[in-house]
Amino acid sequence: MEKDPRKKPAEERLAKKRLGRRVLFVQFFLILCIGLLGAKSFEVQILKGRALTQIATQTYSRDLAIQGDRGQILDRHMSKLGTSIDAPNVTADPTQVKNPAVTAGKLAKLLDLDKAKLKAKLSQKRRFAILARRISPDQAKAVKALNLKGIYLKNDSKRFYPNRNLAAQVIGFTGKEDRGLEGLEFKYNAILEGSRVTAKVTRDGAGRILDIDKNQRDGLRGNAIVLTIDKKIQFLSERTLARTVKAHKAKSGMALVMRPATGELLAAAHYPEFNPNNFAGFSRDRYRNRSVTDAFEPGSIMKIFTVAAAIEKGMSPKSIFFCENGKYKIGGYTIHDTHPEEWLTLSQIVKFSSNIGAAKITETIGRKALHHYLTAFGFGQKTRVGSPGESSGNLLPYRKWSKIDAGAISFGQGVSVTGIQLISAISAIANNGRLMKPMLVKKIISHTGKELQTFEPTIIRQVVSQDTADLVKKMMNQVVQEEGTGTKAAMEGYAVCGKTSTAQKVDKGKRGYAKNKYIAAFGGFAPLNDPELAILVVVDEPRPNYYGGVVAAPAFKTIMSKSFNYLSIPPENNNAMIAVLTKEDAQ
Repeated sequence: MEKDPRKKPAEERLAKKRLGRRVLFVQFFLILCIGLLGAKSFEVQILKGRALTQIATQTYSRDLAIQGDRGQILDRHMSKLGTSIDAPNVTADPTQVKNPAVTAGKLAKLLDLDKAKLKAKLSQKRRFAILARRISPDQAKAVKALNLKGIYLKNDSKRFYPNRNLAAQVIGFTGKEDRGLEGLEFKYNAILEGSRVTAKVTRDGAGRILDIDKNQRDGLRGNAIVLTIDKKIQFLSERTLARTVKAHKAKSGMALVMRPATGELLAAAHYPEFNPNNFAGFSRDRYRNRSVTDAFEPGSIMKIFTVAAAIEKGMSPKSIFFCENGKYKIGGYTIHDTHPEEWLTLSQIVKFSSNIGAAKITETIGRKALHHYLTAFGFGQKTRVGSPGESSGNLLPYRKWSKIDAGAISFGQGVSVTGIQLISAISAIANNGRLMKPMLVKKIISHTGKELQTFEPTIIRQVVSQDTADLVKKMMNQVVQEEGTGTKAAMEGYAVCGKTSTAQKVDKGKRGYAKNKYIAAFGGFAPLNDPELAILVVVDEPRPNYYGGVVAAPAFKTIMSKSFNYLSIPPENNNAMIAVLTKEDAQ
């Protein structure tokens, strides 16, 4: 049966009507959605825009202080003495740490941190926390291997001394915040310290910092300082000094090496030593650069300056003095000589180290003249070498000297000096009577290698004439020859000039001198005609033998001979050189 053709248009109209309602509904729904989105957008962007922006900024970006690496400390040949190495910080996004107790337990043991405090940090409702600063490379590797969710490593650096104890008392060290605490690290902190800036950095959803790297820190690196110290001469000086102090069961020692013509310190060795990479493991007493901080009575080395003053006042090396057969009374005090003598020339007073002879020289030239020349040699005043904590020593005004003071000061008692003063004064004799300002720093350079400041040798004053200096040199050369007190400092092929010292130590807290406590020293230079190096060796409380000629002179010889070999300084006597080579070949 066929459908009524009149019903077809009606059905089509009904279908179209239904479709129209559906389209209208969809259109209405879409318009409604768009309206709701618009309203929400208005709320987010207009009504709450500023507040939500602040929340986003706090969540995914933050202000971070970026500290540039500390500048390097280099020896005269640009070898690293103090540098910075990568030492990342351990950071966390506590919101990502699922189990703070477990995570804290793993990290606390590895980083040597308090577990409870670590757990508290990891339990905070924040996106960023610093757990540990400047950890070692091994620790960083171990943290990375744990692969803990929410724990990250952030680039940073810490101070490192690649040569460990080498020149440690001179260089010093830095603290936890990489600020200089001792030595040149402290003195030149403002120059070495890297620049610090605050920058806004962005983090990803995992809390990792996206836009900071090592290159940014490198641009903030501090300036470097280049020292006058020679790493190799410093090393052999330290090794020789350590052996000497141990062999003579001494309390401590120091050895200084200087270029007389420039005042440059090539070495400043100390014993006992310490490792600045782990300075907390050593007593504070070891930190000091005792060559500038500690004053001591110099003993008989002072006689060369007394004799220089006498020659300047018109005396001849052949001037003679009666030395009283070893005992000489001044007021209520009696001066003794180790070896009793009758008549001695000026030269012999130095060679045999006569205390009585030195006292009689002072009686002849007067205390005012002696004080004038000792001051001119730099005693009683700071050298301004550039190392912190420098002492000026003690040299009283001559008007305050008693008769015994004048006599005692002439042979090195009743006056105190520092090692840097003494080596500078000895170098002045070697340098034709010219006193140079001692140097520790040669130049300052930027992190790009540009020279910012250069320090040149500085003449302080002409202390004595060249003729006087030449005469004193010859007298000092006699000290190391047969019958002299310093024969153990003599070197084949070179004319060595030197002076021994055996000074009794002041008894602290009491009047007078301590029994059986001495400072043994030897100071000098070589070669005689054109001195290349001046060396001072001081050994504190050696025993049982305490004479400078026995304890310190051999160390002087070892340091001088090895330094000459390293610097390729040829012998003055070619025949001696052949003999030395033959002897070495035979061995």
